[in-house]
Formats: sequence, structure tokens, C-alpha cells
Amino acid sequence: MRIHRIGAAFAAAAFALTAAACGGSSDAGGGGEQPYIAIVSKGFQHQFWQAVKQGAEQEAAVQGVRISFEGPASESEVEAQVTMLTNALGRQPDVLGFAALDSRAAAPLLQQARSSNIPVIAFDSGVDSDIPLTTAATDNKAAAAEAAKHMAEALGGSGKVGLVVHDQTSRTGQDRRDGFLEWMRTNAPGVQVLDPQYGGGDQAKSADITKAIIAANPDLRGIYAANEGSAIGVLRGVAESGKTGLTVIGFDSGTGQIEAIRNGQMLGAVTQDPIGMGKALVDAAAKAHRGEQLPKVIDTGFFWYDKSNIDSAEIQPLLYQ
Repeated sequence: MRIHRIGAAFAAAAFALTAAACGGSSDAGGGGEQPYIAIVSKGFQHQFWQAVKQGAEQEAAVQGVRISFEGPASESEVEAQVTMLTNALGRQPDVLGFAALDSRAAAPLLQQARSSNIPVIAFDSGVDSDIPLTTAATDNKAAAAEAAKHMAEALGGSGKVGLVVHDQTSRTGQDRRDGFLEWMRTNAPGVQVLDPQYGGGDQAKSADITKAIIAANPDLRGIYAANEGSAIGVLRGVAESGKTGLTVIGFDSGTGQIEAIRNGQMLGAVTQDPIGMGKALVDAAAKAHRGEQLPKVIDTGFFWYDKSNIDSAEIQPLLYQ
């Protein structure tokens, strides 16, 4: 069924005259004297993506380029992203910035970009492909391992832990899952990690998943949520279940998670640097347009934050609220 729907999305996109974007643009469309960079992200509604967009716009002003920035309403909407990618290529950008929800679904369009000599810069989840010249991203495996370390310390090295992950098709979903699992297996054999559950980054779905995990595991001691939407959903599910004493650790740093850490509902989380990611994306795109060499990976960093350092000068600029 998924293959059929994605095929339909390609067909519909071929006849689209305008971008079906949920995001805004700094100046959509090709042409003009300034180089044009079309950016298609995994989403648009979370504060993380707004921060990436902000960084991209700031760097575009520095580099003297024009950008458009769009993404689907939900990070589960693969077909919508395929349509946006099709339309972005139709505008004949000088460079394409792309964070894939599903690399396999996007593969034909990335081949089209290569055939059209449009450089591709990956960001965030990146793309499981050799077509992008570089990827500006958090080291998600290492970041998830940091979350696992804090979870194990909070539980004293034993107990049952649930995972609510946004997806299993993007590299961020895979790496934030695998980094957590691998660290626990190697360093905390006394922690029993349940099979990951996938909520599409949707708060309501993640809340329902959380309540189901709690109901099936009365001895549950902790839950790790692998992105902003998942984390807010987990917090909602824990509250609605009436369960107390759970250690909740998240990923990202939107307003909901910041408030939850301040009031003790969440122990802490790993924050990325989305503004820095947006800047690195556009900087790399401008260099690609000029024909400059790029590293295969641009590490945009991550930090652990909790009540002890949330107001520090190091962490405050990285909280996207």
C-alpha cells in the first residue's frame, strides 16, 4: 500500500504547478542574480524546524543567496515531502538542501537532481545515499548514547525502560534508537530495554503508545523519547496514565520539554543546535555553488541539559523555544 501511495504522489507532483508547502519561503523560485537554494526539511511544525529555518535565513543574508524552506505538517508524511521535493526541483534551484523522511522514496528525485547537475546538501537526518556532497547534522548515535548514560545513572544501572521513537525510516530515527540501545547493551546490562515503539513524532500517537507501554509494564522505571514530538507525547501519556516515579528523558528542547525539566516531570534531554545546523546547511550550499570542496560530514554538535545547567550561558542559546 505504501508503494502505491508514494507512486501516486509522484504522479500528482508531476502535474503540480506550485509547491504544496506547509512552510514559508525567503524567496521561492529560481531566476534572478542571487543563487537560489531550495530547502526541503522533514517537518515544519516543531520549534526545532523553525530554529533551523531561522539559522538558514541568517546565513542566507550573510552569503548573499536566496532560500526557500518548506516541510510537511507531520514527520510521518512521506508522500507530502516527495511532492515538495518534486516541486522544489521543478523550480530549478542552484543547490538543494534536503533532510529525508524516507531515503528510498526520495531516491528517484535525488537521481534527477544529479542528472540536472544540482548539488545536494543533506541536513538533520541526512539521506541514505552517496548523492549529497555533505551532511550537516548532529551525531545522533553519540547523542542517544549520552541520553542512555544519564538514564542508566538515574536508574542505578537496573530496571525496565521503554523507547518512543519518531520513525524507523529516517537516519535520525534509526541512529537515536540504535545509539541508545547499543550503549545500554554495552554499558548497562542490568537495564532491560523494551522493543522500540514508533509514534511518527506525533504527540497524540506518542501519548497513546506511552499509555500502552505503562499498562503492559507495571514495573516500568523509565522512558526515552527520541524527538520533540515524541517527548511531549510521552509526557502527556505519563500524566494521563497517572503513573508516578518514572524517569523520562527526551531529545530536543522545545518549550514543553524545557517546562517539564523545570517542574521535574522530565529528568533532562539532549539538545541539538538547530540554528547552527541551518547556518551550516546554507554555508555548505553556498560553497557547493562556488565549486568548493566540502567534508563528508559537518558535525553541528549536541549537549545534555537538565535542571543543573538549563540556565547556563552554554545551554541557553541552544534552547529552541
